[in-house]
Amino acid sequence: MQKSDVLHLIATDDLEHIWQKASACLQELADAKIFLTGGTGFFGSWLLESFCYAKKHFNLSTEIVVLTRNPENFREKAPHLASAEGVELYQGDIRSFQFPDKQFTHVIHGATEASAKLNDEAPLLMLDTIIEGTRRILDFTAHCQAKKFLLISSGAVYGKQPADITHVPESYMGACDPLQTNSAYGVGKYTAEQLAILYAKKYKFDVKIARCFAFVGPYLPLTTHFAIGNFIHNALHQETLEIAGDGSPFRSYLYAADLVIWLWTILCRGQPNVAYNVGSEEAIDIENLAKLIAAPRNLPLKIAKQRDGNSKALHYVPSTQLAQTQLGLQQWIDLPTAIEKTIQWKQIYATESQ
Repeated sequence: MQKSDVLHLIATDDLEHIWQKASACLQELADAKIFLTGGTGFFGSWLLESFCYAKKHFNLSTEIVVLTRNPENFREKAPHLASAEGVELYQGDIRSFQFPDKQFTHVIHGATEASAKLNDEAPLLMLDTIIEGTRRILDFTAHCQAKKFLLISSGAVYGKQPADITHVPESYMGACDPLQTNSAYGVGKYTAEQLAILYAKKYKFDVKIARCFAFVGPYLPLTTHFAIGNFIHNALHQETLEIAGDGSPFRSYLYAADLVIWLWTILCRGQPNVAYNVGSEEAIDIENLAKLIAAPRNLPLKIAKQRDGNSKALHYVPSTQLAQTQLGLQQWIDLPTAIEKTIQWKQIYATESQ
């Protein structure tokens, strides 16, 4: 595949939607030199897809260098992105990579796997990867004299959302319980935010923070700990949709095309030293999420536990009023449409390995 022959695996209407809503930001990056960590995952693939589309169709001279532990694996997984004009793969581990001898204007750090399995089985490795990796990329940001740094953080920094808060705002001062081993991911992200703020003050660059919640869309893994991904996997294989608990917890899901609009906008237009919740405010409990996917396909549901009518349902749902009022962001694509678009994409492109 030649570098000029970029084949996007994301639907054209999604790429056009991103350009329409984030064109001012993407054009602002016309001459940028971006260093991206986490570029081979769910978020990173969408950032690269939208970057390549904007570069090809609107003549941007932007360049992006993607840190990856295994460039060959990424070339095999996404050759259209790995070989795209303006994209360079740079081999290294986020905790120890050698600094490339280049100047960059922007750094996007998203190189932490949100793995429940790793968090449960190797929490110390999870914590070390987040903190050491963040420290390393911040050292590089100072070294290469970048002016803007986007930290892709998580709603996990808030810890367990209180039952009386249906939509958690950025002003909520709760946090993960550091005495619980399964808090490694949330505590790590919390610490990463503090590190970023301290480095920004010392080295005089702008830090923007995106606290990301739950999402759906092409490139989403289907067989990890994400309930919506598991349900889509069941639907694709005409299987029973199994709910491990009682189906009462509430989540909300932002479509990936909207997500990437939010990320580009926060990078370019977000206030320095400010964290923005990123996600949907449209809460849905797990049982009704499963029904939303199963019903159009006449698939059965299996719920492991009966609901306790006296207990309050858990929520993991953001308030996004800050992003809406400051940056004009919103959810443009509703959940049923997002689910159908994801399923259609998986039917065309996905393999068991994705």
